[in-house]
Amino acid sequence: MTLLWKILLGIFLTGRLSQSQDLPEENIEQTVLNEGTEGGVDMEEPEGPGTDISQPDHRQPCAMWMGGVPGTPGHSGKPGKDGRDGRDGPRGEKGDKGEAGEKGDPGQKGDIGLAGPRGFPGNPGLKGARGESALSYHSAFSVGLSELVPTTNGPIRFNKFFYNDQHHYDDVSGKFRCVLPGVYFFTYHLTVYTKDAKVSLYMNGKTIMFTFDQYQETNVDQASGSVILRLEAGDEVWLQVYGDEAFGGVYADNTNDSTFSGFLLYPDVPASALRR
Repeated sequence: MTLLWKILLGIFLTGRLSQSQDLPEENIEQTVLNEGTEGGVDMEEPEGPGTDISQPDHRQPCAMWMGGVPGTPGHSGKPGKDGRDGRDGPRGEKGDKGEAGEKGDPGQKGDIGLAGPRGFPGNPGLKGARGESALSYHSAFSVGLSELVPTTNGPIRFNKFFYNDQHHYDDVSGKFRCVLPGVYFFTYHLTVYTKDAKVSLYMNGKTIMFTFDQYQETNVDQASGSVILRLEAGDEVWLQVYGDEAFGGVYADNTNDSTFSGFLLYPDVPASALRR
């Protein structure tokens, strides 16, 4: 009967735990005694002299103890030490490709590499536009004498014109003046009479070539020469008796001629000028 009462009393006290936590321990024991008396149940005092119900006898079995009021929850203890590292987990799946980063600064220029093997020949280019014919550039003259050369050490002034359409030969100065740069051919054919003849071809005041013929009495001689020159615009070419009057035997009359001729072989002009 005592054991059953203790079990019922414990259940009842558990329901009223929230109302009795603030009461002193002695008041709680008094309340329990009062409630037991009102119910008509006589509590048996534990055997033994001087035994107090609030202090159980440790020598008695646990079943004879009286249940106490649950205490206030204690404070949280200190965190425990870190445990050992766990094993490596399984390898995860490959993640998505990240966004491209910003363009970096240009690096330093590297060394020049070795020359590669020679490539194959390329395809022929397109046919160019038709150029302007060199024949469109003309420069030519052919002149002669009408009498014996009057002076020496000066240009021979040829006054008989066979061809001088471009007027590049000047009969006043006796000189051919280049207008179109290029390669020219010059030739002369002279009649020698009454005395020896020594003639030189000049270019810009410099002797280019000499021709000498010794006169034979009662005989009319011939002297000739030719040369190819590259001229620039403004260059001058002429014939001149070289030496004193003893070498001025260049002669001409109605039946004997002395001539001087020249013409442009091909022009030497920029390609842009040819396409004008």
